[in-house]
Amino acid sequence: MTFKAIFTTDDLLSFFETGDIDTNQVKSFADKHGVQIQSVTKRMNKLPQFQKLGRGRWNLTAQEIHKAYEAPSAQPAVEVSYVPDKDSSFVQFGNFNSLKKIISSRLFYPAFITGLSGNGKTLSVEQACASLNRELIRVNITIETDEDDLIGGFRLNDGSTVWHNGPVIEALERGAVLLLDEIDLASNKILCLQSILEGKGVFLKKIGRFVKPAEGFTIIATANTKGKGSEDGRFIGTNVLNEAFLERFPITFEQDYPAQATETKILLNQGCQKEFAENLVRWASVIRKTFFDGGVDEVITTRRLVHIVQAFNIFNDKMTAITHCVNRFDDDTKQSFLDLYTKVDAGEDTEYNEGE
Repeated sequence: MTFKAIFTTDDLLSFFETGDIDTNQVKSFADKHGVQIQSVTKRMNKLPQFQKLGRGRWNLTAQEIHKAYEAPSAQPAVEVSYVPDKDSSFVQFGNFNSLKKIISSRLFYPAFITGLSGNGKTLSVEQACASLNRELIRVNITIETDEDDLIGGFRLNDGSTVWHNGPVIEALERGAVLLLDEIDLASNKILCLQSILEGKGVFLKKIGRFVKPAEGFTIIATANTKGKGSEDGRFIGTNVLNEAFLERFPITFEQDYPAQATETKILLNQGCQKEFAENLVRWASVIRKTFFDGGVDEVITTRRLVHIVQAFNIFNDKMTAITHCVNRFDDDTKQSFLDLYTKVDAGEDTEYNEGE
């Protein structure tokens, strides 16, 4: 059998109970992780938390674990602010005012925001916090996100093992807004947040410490789905979230694309020419209507319109900018979109459908 050292210090501290440890316990750990017992003992002998009592015997105390948490290296060297920068080009729309009311209340009131990609869900939360001078800690969720990523764990720092808070604990202690971005990509490991979503704080079992939420702490989650997965396959990787988990969000906002006048203003704030902005918005609106009618499989998002304007500011050519920004679509869809924009730019009445 081939052995590989694929365990961490955190694994060791989580596995062993405090008190005396003998070789039988070490062997159980080695078997569980598929490693040689010598690899485990060698690591234990190097860690200050494991006091060697003699041959094949160690002692692990809660005090030593707590000391690891209290070590100065576990804390940030310089105090930082997590208040987002204000975006002077931001245009309020959709659920912005409702989000702002929740955040300004400083109450614990988790909110779930769902909507298609690129329609300003995350940006709305960031700018609501920026306008209220509230700290925001954003966590981008993936299928690999686990308790260690969210809550925290032991890290090796200058030869010592110290506890480092995860983003959730940082938000709890600071009374910040916690943004769980793309939460529908999560696995069931996200359930470690159950008690936190009830506003009750969390017990850090690895260091024996309970963290209560500071005043002002709340949670906002964004997703492309409502936590039920993606039946049409547009959002590959999204998962069905636990019903009890979803029930802990008392309110759900449905975020739509902005109205044409609002979207035009967004593009104008990016430095776009008025006529070009109006044509881009009209073009995107026709495509979206056809998308929702089932006539096309792709959609032009607000984010992509902004990308087109930014590309135009670089290349100074409309069709070059649009082409570069729709190259991600398949050839037929790309050519159809380009042809449609040509008609819009020429002032023609346009009705985009599956036949075209």
